[in-house]
Amino acid sequence: MPESITFGTGTVQYHYKARLTDLKDIVFKEHCVIVTDSTVASLYPELESMYPCIVIPSGEEHKKLKTINIIIEQLLEYKAHRKTVLLGIGGGMITDITGFAASVYMRGMRFGFVPTTLLGMVDASIGGKNGVNFGLQKNLVGTIQQPQFILFDTDFLSTLPALEWSNGFAEIIKYGCIFDAHMFETLQKHQLEYYHYNHPVLDTLIHKCAGWKNKTIQEDEQEKGLRKLLNFGHTAGHAIETLYNLSHGQAISLGMLLACKVSEAVTGLDSEVYYQLANLLEQYKLPSALTLHPDKLMDILAMDKKRNGNEVDYIVLNKIGSASIQTIPFDVIRTAIENFPHAGNH
Repeated sequence: MPESITFGTGTVQYHYKARLTDLKDIVFKEHCVIVTDSTVASLYPELESMYPCIVIPSGEEHKKLKTINIIIEQLLEYKAHRKTVLLGIGGGMITDITGFAASVYMRGMRFGFVPTTLLGMVDASIGGKNGVNFGLQKNLVGTIQQPQFILFDTDFLSTLPALEWSNGFAEIIKYGCIFDAHMFETLQKHQLEYYHYNHPVLDTLIHKCAGWKNKTIQEDEQEKGLRKLLNFGHTAGHAIETLYNLSHGQAISLGMLLACKVSEAVTGLDSEVYYQLANLLEQYKLPSALTLHPDKLMDILAMDKKRNGNEVDYIVLNKIGSASIQTIPFDVIRTAIENFPHAGNH
């Protein structure tokens, strides 16, 4: 049975421990169009025989308005209408652009997601944020609109590259940092391979992460306050991702560590937390050091959506399992960047 959760912009059905074949009970073939990328389409050629399919090139560089135009042109060719369901099957890039295209096509059509990456299952597909990048700015153009449903099929993870497993665990570790000290401690006791080969435990972990995110978004769907906590590690992380061409999980890992250094200055966070987090990230094959360039990073941060003059809303840790939103002067962030461990020095 699906789990239904109601938000301000709609009710979402969460189909946990499901299989792709369950789609036939959720959407009818004549009312559905799939959006996926070339990587997923090549791994799962059966998708193109299930429903009409729009295949776009893989890669974050295609998460832009030009791709939305391509999707809309193909929707017109398929004679899609407002009662058609647009179904995003893929990682976070696919679910982001599918939700955005669906939100603007004919002023709004129905949509659903089948995330195929761990990052998508625990974070990217959940919460109703849809959008594209613009220039150097991540997710600058977008909407907040909930999908009708999300189907979680962990069989997709069997084809997931090792890097993508680590990417997903960056966001899982984030939930532990800001909400759940017990989850953080549990992660410390295991290795990535434990979850790789133990699907029942992984299913439970995915459900728990989705629960934390949904609880936060139910209270603050439009990101006026509490939802900002989910940006822990992301303010600097997005800038690092853009500047150093890292994966999302790698960049967010470094962003979380940088946020710990900022937190030491702002909330008096125990310096031991930084080392606990660095060790945990390394345990899940994520980076804990990088030679950062303060001027270049600060130039990108200066364009951040959350900026207010010479300050920016920043998520800081009080302790593991507890975070807060504070307005931080840019010079505090710059000092943390200047003192950040260089690659090879940690």
